[in-house]
Amino acid sequence: MTALEKATGDVVLKFEPFVLHVLCRELQDAQLLHSAAVNSGFKNSGITVSRGGKIMMAVRSTHCLEVPLTHKGKLMVSEEYIEFVVQVANRKMEEN
Repeated sequence: MTALEKATGDVVLKFEPFVLHVLCRELQDAQLLHSAAVNSGFKNSGITVSRGGKIMMAVRSTHCLEVPLTHKGKLMVSEEYIEFVVQVANRKMEEN
């Protein structure tokens, strides 16, 4: 709260989810990893193939959070709300 009171610009609480990029030798390997990732709850995972033929499998979680707290130095939410979103972010970190 002390840091927020001293803020002069915009402050955003941001939590970004786990991301793992795996370079695969074969498309079948990427498909197998993709299936395992999605079945494990990493619903935002995907496979990309570059023009050069590199096969990249990205394991991504959907656990993201982005909440503005101040605007031009003015606190836009209550301390109670900040405590709440911090708890939400901490839960997302545990799930991540």
